[in-house]
Amino acid sequence: MIVQWRKSSYSGGVNDEQCVELGRLALGAGVGVRDSKDPARGYLTLSVVEFADLIEQVKRHPAR
Repeated sequence: MIVQWRKSSYSGGVNDEQCVELGRLALGAGVGVRDSKDPARGYLTLSVVEFADLIEQVKRHPAR
């Protein structure tokens, strides 16, 4: 399976140290989250529900 990775729209560019990419995995397999600076290290697999929970947490507690 080939995953199409998408970089966060909040990425600041080449010098951005906190950049992630998201990829939709096979149907029913969830969402992949990886470090765009080191994609060879693999990715974290989250279910759709876990991913939605993560997004809600980020919205409630934004980085400062």
